[in-house]
Amino acid sequence: MVSGADKAGVFRALHHGRAPDDPLVLPGPWDAASARVLEEAGFPALATPSAGVAASLGYEDGATPAEEMFAAVARIVRAVDVPVSADVEGGYGLPPKELVERLLETGAVGCNLEDSDAEGVLEDPRRHADRLAEVRDAAGGRLFVNARIDTFVRGIADPAAAVERAVLYVAAGADCVYPIGAPVDVLPLLRSGIQGPLNVHGTVTGGGPSPAGLGALGATRITFGPGLQGAAARALRGIADGLARAAPSTPPAILD
Repeated sequence: MVSGADKAGVFRALHHGRAPDDPLVLPGPWDAASARVLEEAGFPALATPSAGVAASLGYEDGATPAEEMFAAVARIVRAVDVPVSADVEGGYGLPPKELVERLLETGAVGCNLEDSDAEGVLEDPRRHADRLAEVRDAAGGRLFVNARIDTFVRGIADPAAAVERAVLYVAAGADCVYPIGAPVDVLPLLRSGIQGPLNVHGTVTGGGPSPAGLGALGATRITFGPGLQGAAARALRGIADGLARAAPSTPPAILD
């Protein structure tokens, strides 16, 4: 059994030395069963999506209580042997040291931290960089910090705004940056202005570049948000509809 510290090192190493057409693909499990399926498929690491976990727990995206999110992550980590990174949204208002402690208690080796609040307001980038630095210092290398940049999803289309934040976050010690919602055609520009690993959102149902294609545009790693959970829900709906059509139209009579 690989220790938590060793798993963190393995996870960090997976992000470096990759060929442009071979980005790290990190599918997102939403519960223990899906995590086992993804591990058995051969993926070397996993990254939980907060929206997918929220859906599995019966919450809207962004409404999962911290206790339930950490418990869900812990169940996923226990179910597999590969490293798991956890999307913990904005950190649930926890001080950096407590946030790190809670993450390490789950067994996660990495985390996503976003730079806008629940109301969609972007954080001051310098203040957020300071928070990332505190998280990194508290973790002491035991967590891979993926800094999500929300400029594109908050209506700021200028790539320079994302690059400005990325520079600050990398300087603060972020291991990777994630300009979520960035249009595919700006990825080369982002790549040229950002040091270190670059996380890009991929699709699970086609309609966009393949992981190799995203890698050629500058992506170091590909995540899918709640895409797999949504696809699984749609597949289940199809099965359920088929069962409902095949079921008797009226329930059987109850005999005395």
